[in-house]
Amino acid sequence: MPAPNLKTASRLDPIKPSITLAVTAKAAKLKADGFDVVSFGAGEPDFDTPDHIKEAARASLDRGVGKYTDVAGIAPLRAAISAEMSRVHGFPILPEQILVSCGAKHSLFNLFLALLDPGDEVIIPAPYWVSYPDMVMLAGGKPVIVDTRAEDDFQMQPEQLAAAVTPRTRAVVLNTPSNPTGAVYSAAAIAKLAEVVVDKNLLVISDDIYRQLVYGTAKYASIAAVGPELAARTILVDGVSKTYAMTGWRIGYTAGPLAIIKAMTKIQGQSTSNATHIAQTATLAALTGPQECVETMRKAFDERRIAMTQLLRAIPGVDCREPMGAFYAFPNVGTFVGRTTPGGAKLADDVALCDWLVEEARVAVVPGSGFGAPGHVRLSYACSMANIKEGVRRLHEALTSLK
Repeated sequence: MPAPNLKTASRLDPIKPSITLAVTAKAAKLKADGFDVVSFGAGEPDFDTPDHIKEAARASLDRGVGKYTDVAGIAPLRAAISAEMSRVHGFPILPEQILVSCGAKHSLFNLFLALLDPGDEVIIPAPYWVSYPDMVMLAGGKPVIVDTRAEDDFQMQPEQLAAAVTPRTRAVVLNTPSNPTGAVYSAAAIAKLAEVVVDKNLLVISDDIYRQLVYGTAKYASIAAVGPELAARTILVDGVSKTYAMTGWRIGYTAGPLAIIKAMTKIQGQSTSNATHIAQTATLAALTGPQECVETMRKAFDERRIAMTQLLRAIPGVDCREPMGAFYAFPNVGTFVGRTTPGGAKLADDVALCDWLVEEARVAVVPGSGFGAPGHVRLSYACSMANIKEGVRRLHEALTSLK
């Protein structure tokens, strides 16, 4: 009897596993094995989902939320998202222009599948969230990476965007505040990028999942709000995971031109169908209920941001710019790459450095190469202040032991 043909699809050949999930899994396994590990890997608030949201979900069980919903989401939730996004972005967004999905990652996956033909290009500034390039490739497209500079606060400049455009360019990804850098584009910077977008006839994929987590003098600026021309060519991706500590509820949503939303809905109808009904009811409570919880968590992240930045800057050889949004620090640790551990192992790259840190120092950080920025590491400060102090202390001790 011949062996079964277990060959997988060639479209998977260039795809890499998510490096953030891999680091988080490694730290979790070490913890399960009894080791004391401080993990800065996951982009997940340590807060519990606010009580009024959980209570709304419990109450909805008695009303029968175990049924299918419309593929695009329940009508009250789409109306609430419509109202929220219309207010934030400054122009009317109708409920039929909303698609509720199983997390913002699912929203983006649907979007790339709906948008791209084989060979179509998507411009992605680096450092980038790890999944953007792989999602583009899975959809048959080509990611075009634009390297940004630390001296520009890791923000893509208008001339860089213009130079990256070719006849195959469909869209540019804009993530502000940024994962992994914490950079926040100013309204003036957004307006300059918008000029290029219109001139080059591009679509904008605006990943706004961290838009409510900004600090100091930084403010979120919407490229869709620049004017009608931008509103007509911007697809807005948002969700409740980060703002309301609802990562595991898996609710994201997209707002955009009706033709694109209809195409995404067609794809979702043939894959997951609707997002989980009870999670939709919880999201409705999040968006329409008390908002004090958002500010409480934002203030805590701000305090942690300041503390982590100061502690990282105190490590000789570490260069850490101040993140102004999201909940990540992204220091340059390139000076430690190529050094030798006390045990005699040479750390050839940032991946080897991070492997050694979690195995020997019991502190988990994510290598910057996964974000298109070798020599950096990403640390999440969506964890307790005690973990920040202890984890960075371990990092300090480990890095300064290298020769």
